Amino acid sequence: MRPLEFGWYLPTHGDTTAYGLMEAQIAGSPELCERVVKAAEDASFEYLLIPVGSVCWEAWIAGAFMAARSSRIKPLIAARPGYINPVLMAKMISTFDQMSGGRICINLIAGQNESEVEAEGVRYAKEERYALMEEEVSILKALWTTRGPVHFEGKFHTISGAHIRPRPLQQPFPKFYLGGGSRQAWEVSAKHSDVHLFWGDLPERIADNIAEIRRMARAHDREDAIGFGMRLQVICRENEADAWDAADQLVRHATDRQKQEMKTLYVRSEANQRVQQLARDYGDLLMPHLWTGITKVRPGAGIAVVGNPEQCAATLQQFIDAGCHSFCLSGYLHDEEAERFGRLVRPILAANNRGRLGA
Repeated sequence: MRPLEFGWYLPTHGDTTAYGLMEAQIAGSPELCERVVKAAEDASFEYLLIPVGSVCWEAWIAGAFMAARSSRIKPLIAARPGYINPVLMAKMISTFDQMSGGRICINLIAGQNESEVEAEGVRYAKEERYALMEEEVSILKALWTTRGPVHFEGKFHTISGAHIRPRPLQQPFPKFYLGGGSRQAWEVSAKHSDVHLFWGDLPERIADNIAEIRRMARAHDREDAIGFGMRLQVICRENEADAWDAADQLVRHATDRQKQEMKTLYVRSEANQRVQQLARDYGDLLMPHLWTGITKVRPGAGIAVVGNPEQCAATLQQFIDAGCHSFCLSGYLHDEEAERFGRLVRPILAANNRGRLGA
């Protein structure tokens, strides 16, 4: 069995304890980022998801600064198709890897809000972006592993005699993560990803999806190479009632405009549509401690594990038992929730999965 690993989220766009309530908002700042990174590293999180999007700070610069201000945690930074020339991207990543002592992992994102992608000048449709992503990842891997110059001719890129220095410190190259619910996302993961991250769903559905992606990976001789994980929120308190009160406070003041945006801005994202469908079908609770409420106010990872430490650990254990080994988590406030998870939940998971996670 694979070792369990846990990642945390860096809210460069700011933080809150109550969406829609101005006095609860904390603006993005270097100080906020440093608090969250310190808390995540102290809580033994292995990697740090750096977000992208129009409201987020630039991910590569933020990730580099946070790597320099920490000692162990690995920034997980997006390589988005069509944004950066793949030869330059390969050199950026390998330089980052060398400079940080092997602390970079790569997040493959082709989805996102279509209006944001267009506003940033990327004119490829979502289907084309996945094809472009596959091509660019193939180029990255070739540049990192080929001895001598790289030649490549594809639909989107033609490269003649490219070579880069330095090579990555991590061999043969850093780990790739991909989160996506579409068939195209699964196909790219089957061929290239080290970890495919699912968003919140029922454990039995996750087990079925894992089996399907493994079958797809078999065509690339990667059935055993690919791993799986979950992207989830966590709202943990020592007392269950306090956890549910914090969950309610998070969405209680959300405006109608915020709720409507969640229904309309991400209609091309199958993963976003899946979490919205789950909320419609199951209401607030998918399971006793798996809550859909954040889907009302936040795109992406809108499913939350809510409860006391034993309840949170038991819920996460169901996903471990379904075949997941990697958990990319977040919670509000991000520095405080990271500390609680490390102190209250991680030790339970370590005890229940001996040999797979450090205490």
